[in-house]
Amino acid sequence: MKLWIMCVLCVAPALVGSKCVSDSQRDGYLVRLSIKAALGDNAYDWDESEMFFFRATVAFAMRSYTNDQTYNVSNILVCNETERVSFWFVVISPSDSSQLIPKQTVEKAIRNSRNRINNAFLLTDQTLEFVGINPTLAAPMQYDTQPWLIVFGVVMGLVCVGIIAMLFTSFIQRTHGRSANSPRKRRKPEKE
Repeated sequence: MKLWIMCVLCVAPALVGSKCVSDSQRDGYLVRLSIKAALGDNAYDWDESEMFFFRATVAFAMRSYTNDQTYNVSNILVCNETERVSFWFVVISPSDSSQLIPKQTVEKAIRNSRNRINNAFLLTDQTLEFVGINPTLAAPMQYDTQPWLIVFGVVMGLVCVGIIAMLFTSFIQRTHGRSANSPRKRRKPEKE
């Protein structure tokens, strides 16, 4: 019995690894990162820790999309990694390590969490590219007060100020006009 368990534990990773290599281009996604183009002198080196972080963000995206399965870093397999920071990845089922998650499910999960993944690596849709998954457009910004209402308020305020200024100046002119037209009392000359 122990021998059988040891065989399963030794052979399972090899089968999963071959699954990644053989099915990566058909069932996986190519990822290209342009870290130096995005961050310039502040670019970080892509290493095993960064790869672990990438796998963790994809596992997070899968967990938040499916809500019923618990994905771990071990469910995200990375294949054909190159020095120019590109690689293929596939997602295997948490319940059955020999079964790949369909591309449509992975694509929807990535699209739902794309902004979080980009922010995790300080990159954009152009510098963190999932080939085959179109970039998501950001939702239009919702304002508390509509911009046209603000413009309308400013214009109406200026019109009201103009009307008040016209009424005030006409009132001032009218009061000055009355005082100029009213007969002035003549002073009586003083007797000496």
